[in-house]
Amino acid sequence: MSPTRRVAVIQWAIKNLAGEQNHATACEYIRSAAAQGAELAVLPEYHLTGWAPEDPLFATQAEQTVTANYLSAYQSLAKELNICLVPGTIVEKHPHPNLNLDPKEQEGDKHAYVLYNTAYFISNTGEILGRYRKKNIWHPEREYLTSSAAEPHEVFDTPVGKVGLLICWDVAFPEAFRELISNGAEVVVVPTYWGRSDASPAALQHNANSEALFLDTTLTARCFENTCAVIFANYAGTDQSLGMSRIVLPIVGPVAKMENEEGVLVGDMNMELVRLAEENYKVRMDLGREGWYYFYRHSLTGADGEP
Repeated sequence: MSPTRRVAVIQWAIKNLAGEQNHATACEYIRSAAAQGAELAVLPEYHLTGWAPEDPLFATQAEQTVTANYLSAYQSLAKELNICLVPGTIVEKHPHPNLNLDPKEQEGDKHAYVLYNTAYFISNTGEILGRYRKKNIWHPEREYLTSSAAEPHEVFDTPVGKVGLLICWDVAFPEAFRELISNGAEVVVVPTYWGRSDASPAALQHNANSEALFLDTTLTARCFENTCAVIFANYAGTDQSLGMSRIVLPIVGPVAKMENEEGVLVGDMNMELVRLAEENYKVRMDLGREGWYYFYRHSLTGADGEP
């Protein structure tokens, strides 16, 4: 098997609460990616709903009957086109785990349900190979979304290699990558909805392009420090968006990248560079050796080890 995998990142100006329109746009771009020989296509975070959590429709469109239909449609499309898909993220509504209410009692009560921001990996046969619920919730999202908290970061065997899924703000936490790499991940796929003005006004006064700098440096650094490939898909095409969807590898950095334009970009991901990086830096070897001296305390204990 060739070490080179052909993959696609897709970005566009997602319309808030316009699920059918966004889905149609996504399918059009996926078909274009498949026609260009892509084995995997990755969409942005919130690609169906956009980000409008204060509108009651946001939770309505997250109903399980709605999201299951979209997921099924992507499974059918993946099988039809013989392409693997990470269809961005899908916001999913579930009954609150600590409540036992009749579904009718939940209507209109935002405390009776939780919203998970979920990414799926769908194989070219239409099978769901993996699922990940966003763990590190961006601060303005925390009023609306529920973290996957202590659920482990899992790695999935896929046609493009061993894959781990992260979402947006997860990239700020090296621990998330370390857990995936320790479990054998070769490729980390990151759907995101990262805007130009996500930093505070005070920070932007110092550097109006601070968010672009954050992504440009962090995504490359994560590849080097974890000897892995990163596929990053963002929204684009507005004054507030950044775009910057890209395919990044250790040794060489970004091998295909977009600016803030809408569209699909297909590029070649040479996995030989992942092997070569590990041979050179031996990060995985150190992580796996007996007596490895770095560890992190969980939040259940304080800095002194006491609860």
